[in-house]
Amino acid sequence: MSCPHLESVSLSPPTPAQYQDDPEGLDVCLQCFNGGCAGLRLHSNLHHVTRSHPLAVNIRRTRKKVVKDEPPAKMTKLAIAAETEADRYDVTTTPKCLECATELDRSNSKLAAVVDGIMKANTFSRREEVKAWEQEMTSCEHILLLQQQESRKIQSGELGHCSKCDLKENLWLCLECGNLGCGRAQFGGVGGNSHGLAHATESKHAVAVKLGSITPEGTADVYCYQCDEERVDDNLATHLAHWGIILSDQVKTEKSLTEMNIEQNLRWEFSMTTEDGKELQPLFGPGLTGLKNLGNSCYLASILQCLFDLPAFQARYNVPELDLPDVPDPAQDLETQLRKIADGLLSGRYSKPDTDVIASEHSPEIPHQKGLSPSMLKHLIGRGHAEFSTMRQQDAFELLQHLIKLITRSQHTASLGDPTQPFRFVLEQRLQCLNCKKVRYTSNEQDNIFIDVPLEKLPAVEGQPEAYKPVTLKQCLDNLTAVEVVELNCAGCGSKDGFTKRSLFKTFPTTLVVNARKMAIENWVPRKVDVPVLVDDEPFLLDEYLSRGQQPSEELLPDEAPAPAFAPNEAALEGLMAMGFPRNRCEKALHATGNSDANAAMEWLFGHMEDPDIDEPLALNAPAGGGAGASYDTPEKLEMLGAMGFGAPQARKALKETSGDVERAVEWLFSHPDEQGDFGGDAAEEQGKKEAAAGSADLPARFQLHSIVCHKGSSIHAGHYVAFIRKVLDTQTPKWVLFNDEKVVEAGDVEEMKKTAYVYFFNRVLNG
Repeated sequence: MSCPHLESVSLSPPTPAQYQDDPEGLDVCLQCFNGGCAGLRLHSNLHHVTRSHPLAVNIRRTRKKVVKDEPPAKMTKLAIAAETEADRYDVTTTPKCLECATELDRSNSKLAAVVDGIMKANTFSRREEVKAWEQEMTSCEHILLLQQQESRKIQSGELGHCSKCDLKENLWLCLECGNLGCGRAQFGGVGGNSHGLAHATESKHAVAVKLGSITPEGTADVYCYQCDEERVDDNLATHLAHWGIILSDQVKTEKSLTEMNIEQNLRWEFSMTTEDGKELQPLFGPGLTGLKNLGNSCYLASILQCLFDLPAFQARYNVPELDLPDVPDPAQDLETQLRKIADGLLSGRYSKPDTDVIASEHSPEIPHQKGLSPSMLKHLIGRGHAEFSTMRQQDAFELLQHLIKLITRSQHTASLGDPTQPFRFVLEQRLQCLNCKKVRYTSNEQDNIFIDVPLEKLPAVEGQPEAYKPVTLKQCLDNLTAVEVVELNCAGCGSKDGFTKRSLFKTFPTTLVVNARKMAIENWVPRKVDVPVLVDDEPFLLDEYLSRGQQPSEELLPDEAPAPAFAPNEAALEGLMAMGFPRNRCEKALHATGNSDANAAMEWLFGHMEDPDIDEPLALNAPAGGGAGASYDTPEKLEMLGAMGFGAPQARKALKETSGDVERAVEWLFSHPDEQGDFGGDAAEEQGKKEAAAGSADLPARFQLHSIVCHKGSSIHAGHYVAFIRKVLDTQTPKWVLFNDEKVVEAGDVEEMKKTAYVYFFNRVLNG
């Protein structure tokens, strides 16, 4: 049918985007490409009414009924062998005018290009996601510059064995000298005594190849010990022939590292069974909704599940739609996307068995959920970030810190507030001079703590991976708050004997976030190790870690001596003035660049020619970048930065550091995220108010483990993340629930999984 709106509206194809399925299909606006569900919630009509955008295309996908009557194909990629859109769905598209309530002719030339662009954009996004599941390996300088020693024929096959022991499997050939050394012990019972690694460490030879992994086609496990990474050797045939190994004669006899990693991923990521082989029971309902893995996005899913199970996040984001503000572009608005995730996770609307999965004798699957696809939120969180904008695996704790920063800087209405506030507390540091015994107290607001987990290896067992002695959470907290000696000069007595230093809680948060750092250094490269950290489910006290503050018998150290008057480097000053720069500018440039190099000072000058105070005399007691008496923190500028989510102290500090330039102040704030700010003349009062808002010093300080993010793998940038959350289900007794991407099940052996915890969320318990 004809439609007057089609002729009057200007249309152009979209850029790549992605949408979430709805049973009645999704209406994608043909003018701004906003996606709105066409079902009972009628978000597409809401968009049409509020934006006066009448034209949309309804995209409806129905899952193909595929009976899995064939055994699964052999896996060759590291994780999921993703299906294509054509494999999974039948898709129908129906252009329509919501104003006229009519369908439009799909073949209309004005519509065809736009609808095709929408469908291609979605396909492009799917291709980008699939890339994330593939392991990309490259060469390195150690392979490209490899110099091999005098050639000889090495013993291989049944005659070959490790040069340091009798192992004949898991052998690694040093491509530089021809040494054979056994590899590290691997999961799945693969033996190894790490003699190949020992050889690389002793000889400094970098590149080795696993003999049993070599194929006639030229593929093999190539490892660079200097890079501590798997690599690709484009000249592998030549390098092997140097040691008498002809590539075309080789037969692969052992699993490659990729195949073993795939098996480990399958066991951890997709095995949802108890130790006795029983399937873990899927759970459905409000607060039990899974998140689809977008491609290495388990780090995001696990953190979101833990956050949105906290009361502060539920109160902030799980609000009725009528109370939501109208925003011009919901797809680009962080608050909107967080509310969208809250509704999806907490409502239970999408927590239903995926009936599209048909079990067969080859895949006896229990139907789980499809899972929500947090693609828009992931895009917004990662926008402009070098790592989180990629499809690679990331550190879950770093993602949590980044997300807290974004939320803190977003708009907060008085009625809802900042949901990250319950994380905040004050850590107080006490320094005491070993000579004069005077003390100094400083405090810092934080939203998490790091605990370094002590590493003590257990006696080695032949053929088994290395293991570490379990430690308790209390041991880690004792180490965090222990007294240590630091080398500092005393401003009170001038002693160089040093100070004792101790950090304790000045206030406790409502939710304590703890990151357990379990790192060992091998060949100067940090490696994550699985040290069991024992944490009880029952509440425990942190009272002993509360700082008592300054005691009546303690004498405070004097304030630091004022900085001496600035004396510019005369030679550099003369050189700059000879170029025609005024003396005031030259002194400022030398002071800003370390007072040593005329060239560096000249570059600084060229970059600050437009500073409003560039010709004013250097004032060392004035804010950096400002002249004497300059006032850059005007109420208007503070209000502008406040509207962006920055507190007054931080905004004041940024404006003073950037001579009152609001745009530069924003850049400064983003590059100084930990800056506490300038509290002005009322510093003590302002700091007191801030600390009062950051936690509570009331006792008893009783905390209980509420949720954990667990990690399996040798690196925080690989492996797999899941979340365990204590929830009250059908009884009043809390039970642990496992959130493994889209799969949500009643957890099995939680005590074993808790040992692999990486991030902990402890809630303060006020009663009992």
